[in-house]
Amino acid sequence: MSIQDIIEGKKQWRAHVARVRALPPDYRIVYGEMQRYLFKVGPISLADGSLLPGIVRFFEEGVASGKGVLELIGTDVAAFCDDLVKDSPTYADAYQASATTAHDK
Repeated sequence: MSIQDIIEGKKQWRAHVARVRALPPDYRIVYGEMQRYLFKVGPISLADGSLLPGIVRFFEEGVASGKGVLELIGTDVAAFCDDLVKDSPTYADAYQASATTAHDK
């Protein structure tokens, strides 16, 4: 990874954060909870950079249509996140596999 890649990544992240900050307060709160949850148990491919911007885009569309955030995702943030990553290997899956392997030895 070159310095230019790092700089470009930081620019993209700052632009992403600016979009999140432009959301209404209830959307920002839910986004923060989703982000924490996904960073903790989310897909290993989270670093590729498409999931979080997709959530922001989805939220921006919800704001534009006048919907509240809970109308979009429901009341269970974790279940919504789990559904988003259901077909992707997660850090939780990797941890479970390593714990099972360690236990079997």
